[in-house]
Amino acid sequence: MNGCPLLHIRLSIDYPGKPRVLDDAMLDVRPGEIVGLVGESGSGKSSLALALLRLLDLKGGSASGSIWFNGRDLMRSGEREMRSVRGKEIAFVPQSPSSYLNPALRLGDQMSEAWRAHRNGSRAAVEREVCRAIQQVGLPADRAFLRRYPGEVSVGQAQRVLIAMAVLHNPALLIADEPTSSLDLISQADVLWLLSRLNRELGMGVLYISHDLLSIAGFCGRVAILHEGRIVEFAETDAVFEAPEHPYTQALIGALPGRVRAGALPGPGKLVICR
Repeated sequence: MNGCPLLHIRLSIDYPGKPRVLDDAMLDVRPGEIVGLVGESGSGKSSLALALLRLLDLKGGSASGSIWFNGRDLMRSGEREMRSVRGKEIAFVPQSPSSYLNPALRLGDQMSEAWRAHRNGSRAAVEREVCRAIQQVGLPADRAFLRRYPGEVSVGQAQRVLIAMAVLHNPALLIADEPTSSLDLISQADVLWLLSRLNRELGMGVLYISHDLLSIAGFCGRVAILHEGRIVEFAETDAVFEAPEHPYTQALIGALPGRVRAGALPGPGKLVICR
């Protein structure tokens, strides 16, 4: 793994009339690395994800600082350049498929639109790429499935479609914002296993955002702990679990059920707790 950061951020985030959401938060992701970002609900995790995509203004927020990605500061990039980055170099998987998939558009058509947003090709070529991505995430790449609407598949299948759309262009970085929050426990483990496999196969960096420290245990090489607008701890995952330094991190680790082993993501359909 290359030791030079793929992503290095130093960000502050504000919303009008509210206390500062992020205050000089710093973290980095190396090429091919999975980094976890853990924080309570409302701690600014999703705002950070939007800021990385330069979409924070859609929520009325503003960011200051730097977002170094692949050797350039995206804070200095214009909207035209950012349109070429979003979905191609940096991909995003949200927590709620129902909020991002168009309920009136067939799954295959939405996948095709995601492809054509950055590349041209014949209809047959686009269909091949769509089928390749769908197969990568373990879904049936047949016409019957691709002609379904989002409401005609399970939540777990819809989340896999979003992951397939995210990896269509082999991005260098995938931002996954609470991608398992709407799933049952078994489906959560399956999605984590899928993301881990795609990380290995595609060599992409992953920033995995969650409020659940337990899900980080067997999935992320390093973890950043977000508390009261600051990254209070950022280290190798096993070090954080075995010898947390910050009192907030110590409280999080102490509240986990059973004994948790870091760095041991199980296969699909299994959980991480070791009692």
